Amino acid sequence: MSRTFQIGRNKLMLLQNGTRYFPLLCADIDAAQQSVYLETYIFAADETGLMISQALQRAARRGVAVHLLLDGYGSEELPQSWVDELRHAGVDVQWFRREISPYTLSPSRKRRLYRMHRKLAVMDGEVAFVSGINIINDIPANEDFDAPRLDYAVRVQGPVAHQVQEATRRLWETVKWATLRRRINRWRARHRRPHDTVDVLVQFMLRDNLRHRHDIEHAYLQAIANAKHEIIIANAYFLPGRVFRQALKDAAKRGVRVVLLLQGKVEYWMQHYATLALYGQLLEAGIEIYEYRDSFLHAKVGVVDGEWATVGSSNLEPFSMLLAREANVVVSDEKFADALRTSLLRAIKTGGQRVDDSGVPPFTLLLARISYVLIRMFVGAMGISEDR
Repeated sequence: MSRTFQIGRNKLMLLQNGTRYFPLLCADIDAAQQSVYLETYIFAADETGLMISQALQRAARRGVAVHLLLDGYGSEELPQSWVDELRHAGVDVQWFRREISPYTLSPSRKRRLYRMHRKLAVMDGEVAFVSGINIINDIPANEDFDAPRLDYAVRVQGPVAHQVQEATRRLWETVKWATLRRRINRWRARHRRPHDTVDVLVQFMLRDNLRHRHDIEHAYLQAIANAKHEIIIANAYFLPGRVFRQALKDAAKRGVRVVLLLQGKVEYWMQHYATLALYGQLLEAGIEIYEYRDSFLHAKVGVVDGEWATVGSSNLEPFSMLLAREANVVVSDEKFADALRTSLLRAIKTGGQRVDDSGVPPFTLLLARISYVLIRMFVGAMGISEDR
């Protein structure tokens, strides 16, 4: 699926899965004349990683300023030889918090757990990608299924692409400063913001640990509060706080159809089983839950009333909303929203299994409750209210 939409001053292309995303990303890198910024949580040493690496190296060798920012945890398995090869070709590679401290639970030191979960790319400030897709093979290795991860990306041309350029450049400079001086210039990060979007039909939203902690979550909540007919959310790791859950329940109570497409395959057991602990209250409120079983679900998207849509990297769970830098686009356009809605309904029909209220097996229920308690204990140790 790849359709193009002219929305105000921006041209958007909605892309499903890496099959469409990776070739376009490489083509745009190959077309770059001045600069490339690429941010990713996971950069895997596989066929897809090699394809993107080679495109970055080609650009650097012809004189393009190429900047690659990798998360220190998500990309920790990338071999040093790959990084050396990129740098030898002229690619400037930096790491976001390569030294992590998973044993530090003090609220004052939680910044050690901050992650760079954004998946952004921008070429010459003219074309950009806002995505939930990592640089990794579409079909998971060592898994007994042939379907790719379900995920989405948006290719943007127009004013929003300039915003993505500013956001990636700003984070690049912040990480570089921190690396050189072993500290972050917090004043600059606190007071410099992306330029306001001229065209409010397409908004580029960041989640950071300063002024934009809850922007993406608030965008969801506003859309849910205004929903009249239908809410469809597909989220890989779904464990929102009390406020978000209540918003969905209130919507269902006033007659809005609320549909959740959630992970059906166990990829990370704690997040998976913790989500199961929410099923009972959500089903009781009249919310439809479907588990995606064809492959891993990696999407972080939502559609409301076929008019409002969001695509990006932000999951609706504590680690994403409280510890990770994220980026989404929010689009107010019927044709774009309808395209995403159609794709999600197709995924539900072909790969989704509806969850009923017939009851969860006792052992599974025990795992769910234990997982939920463990995650909430961790969140509490960070000094964060369960409401978030």
